[in-house]
Amino acid sequence: MEKGWPPALVRRLGEVTDDILGRFEQPTRPGKWDRRGMVVGQVQSGKTANYTGLICKAADAGYRLVIVLAGLHNSLRSQTQQRLDREFLGFDTRVRRSFDQGNARVGVGAMKGKFLYAHSLTSSDEKGDFQKKVASQVWVQAGGGDPVLLVVKKNASVLKNLYNWATDVLKETDPETGRQIVRQVPLLVIDDEADNASVNTKSRPTDENGVPVAEYDPTAINGWIRRLLHTFEKSAYLGYTATPFANIFIDEHERTQEFGEDLFPRSFIKNLQPPTNYTGVTRVFGLDEDAAAGLNTEPGLPVVRPVADHETWMPDKHRKDHVPAGLPASLVEAVNAFLLATAVRKVRGQDDHNSMLVHVSRFTAVQAHLQRNLRAHLEMLTARVRYGDDDDGPTSPWAMIRTLWENDSVGTTSRLLDDPSLQSEVGRSVSWEEVRAAIPGVLDELRLVTMNGKSEDALVYTGSDRPLTVIAVGGDKLSRGLTLEGLTVSYYLRASKMYDTLMQMGRWFGYRPGYLDVCRLYTTDELAGWYRDIAVANEELLREFDYMAVLGKTPKDYGLRVRAHPDGLMITAAAKMRNGETVDVTFSQTISETITFDTDEETLCNNFDAAKTLLTAAGEPTRTENHNRIWDNVATADILAFLDRYRTPDTATKARPQALAEYIRTAQSADPPELTSWTVALLSLDPQKPGEPDEPYHVSELAGHPIRLLKRATYDSAQRKSGDDEFESRLVAGRDRYVIRRLVSPEDEYLDLTEAQEVAAGQATVDAWHDDPSPRAKNKPTRPGGLQIREQRSPQRGLLLLYPLVPRVWMPKEPPPVGIAISFPKSAKGKKIRYRVTNLWWQQEYGPAEEDGS
Repeated sequence: MEKGWPPALVRRLGEVTDDILGRFEQPTRPGKWDRRGMVVGQVQSGKTANYTGLICKAADAGYRLVIVLAGLHNSLRSQTQQRLDREFLGFDTRVRRSFDQGNARVGVGAMKGKFLYAHSLTSSDEKGDFQKKVASQVWVQAGGGDPVLLVVKKNASVLKNLYNWATDVLKETDPETGRQIVRQVPLLVIDDEADNASVNTKSRPTDENGVPVAEYDPTAINGWIRRLLHTFEKSAYLGYTATPFANIFIDEHERTQEFGEDLFPRSFIKNLQPPTNYTGVTRVFGLDEDAAAGLNTEPGLPVVRPVADHETWMPDKHRKDHVPAGLPASLVEAVNAFLLATAVRKVRGQDDHNSMLVHVSRFTAVQAHLQRNLRAHLEMLTARVRYGDDDDGPTSPWAMIRTLWENDSVGTTSRLLDDPSLQSEVGRSVSWEEVRAAIPGVLDELRLVTMNGKSEDALVYTGSDRPLTVIAVGGDKLSRGLTLEGLTVSYYLRASKMYDTLMQMGRWFGYRPGYLDVCRLYTTDELAGWYRDIAVANEELLREFDYMAVLGKTPKDYGLRVRAHPDGLMITAAAKMRNGETVDVTFSQTISETITFDTDEETLCNNFDAAKTLLTAAGEPTRTENHNRIWDNVATADILAFLDRYRTPDTATKARPQALAEYIRTAQSADPPELTSWTVALLSLDPQKPGEPDEPYHVSELAGHPIRLLKRATYDSAQRKSGDDEFESRLVAGRDRYVIRRLVSPEDEYLDLTEAQEVAAGQATVDAWHDDPSPRAKNKPTRPGGLQIREQRSPQRGLLLLYPLVPRVWMPKEPPPVGIAISFPKSAKGKKIRYRVTNLWWQQEYGPAEEDGS
């Protein structure tokens, strides 16, 4: 099946799916195992393509039972099955679910080459969900046989029947645990929209003494998924979502004997990077500059149109018996914009589906009233276009359409064509005469459908004899996973107070090849502002995922956080965040250190020269201690100039120069001013000591000061030996990141303290240990702890540490990477950002100190 994708995109999909599959266990590996992971991709960015490719490779690898949990509605389940019919099974399941030679070949099945057999126990029919009586005709053979696919709705009764079928035939008693278990049938569960309905929203109850009980029933859907995984000896669970906020707050320790562990993605989180032509929340709405997240201002696309005439027509808090009268002018304009968009696409030869979304209410009765009003308007418009309104007089609908064309469409197309990065996504310019001639045909083909739980309308794009042109009115059905093909115009008023709901309702995100210029989003200024705020929080979380991956860590040993909204938007439902904590994060009394480094020569030279400029401006060192040169009373202006120049990787989240500089500038504007003077230290080993055999690199000086480079341990991984440069050079040729464990040695942070301050910090550390002894530090601390050191330092003074490091053998030999660390004193006036953090993040940031006191 040819999709016309560029070869580079196909190769990238293959590489990513290989990477994901490699994080699972080999299905043939003996013994019991299970893996829990999550893939995060932007809304409408290609997650289905990713898990379709993964399913194909998993079947080849030996997974015999594949279950896809496809949303809450029949329409989404059916759409997902249609896709897998064409791209995995190769036959139309509406005809027959198990493959035989009489099946109609579709998609990959119609391609030349060897046909690999797989069967389905569900079909792409709207009512083709799992049925036990149908499934009883087919079973998966233990230890071999053809793979079997099921695409099922997230419904408790469906999942219960699926569990009973899947475990009845081959279930046996495990002699070690006494539990029922299914052996030799490797199971892969793909959970599409994993944050929706799959998350357990019940908290563990307590007994009469307030002690949490050992066994309890979670929410139904969560319980059946967990029970299914718990019963199979070999299982892999992979959640897919664009809004992972709820999933990262699942309690990793939550488990019961009957249901097993919860669905926390403990094994890995994979962040899918969308192609450059993807149109997502950042591209549509733009991005406000945010130093803390390391984000620069990005302009939005000129496709958002404000709606300000809806308050009486469709109030934000309307009831289910609300009756909208007629259509507001903004919706009439949006319909005209859709006619223009579809006509332009036809003139350009883009003979494909065209869709408009109208999403203003979750109530089906209100949607029904709106559909009637829209139908009346479209019938009137069609009649006037067909019968006599051929002029552009003031009462003609042509006048409004042409005015919109001249005042909006032409200028928007021109603006996008002026941007070199967008030119490839805009088709050729067309004339009004061409567009006008096409509009009557658009009206003739136009269908109006309602997509909700009570509607019998269905959008079946696959197999239609000609492209569809539809206006879809809906609510919840249109807010999760369902794809509107060729979506150009969206009219969206549905207010929500949660990040994930707002993001998922953005069906307008995705790919618009050749017609981005005719796309429009009609929404309120308030909603547009909320989306810009969410874009910052979303980008920051995705960078945390990337940073976690760079460090070689997994969610079970890396705490995560999500930025809270200043005006009260919720990240996700409160019941899904009960395992998190709300904290105000600030640089006050913290240390920020670089542990990831870009290794291209340009960045290395830039950072080395920035350090050289800083030390040159500082003049002669105040003193030297243990080969470390120390400068007192360095001007804040010099520190800021250094930070403005210094660069860190995009994945770095702990030490962003832009964020550090912003905090310092804010502190200087306090009353009284803070961070007005700095101590700077250049760390070094004895430059006179001969180099060790494993340290072949030497730099004679930095800003005229002799130095010997420092060596830091790197992160271990299954493929890389820490500190083994030769092994590493073979494995990571071309690698662009250098990652270390820690930069700062504990004693470095108190080299600017007086003897009295050092003694006071040490005593305070011992006092804190007596009050709350750490299980990881059983012995009394012998050196000051980091928090106590920073409390001793004056709010007017900061500490900047510079670390010239030994490069790895695969990096340029000169100049060396220069790491930085900034130790901030305690401040009562420092800028704070509110976050919702996981329990692990809290423990890692605020838990007991490490044994070394850092």
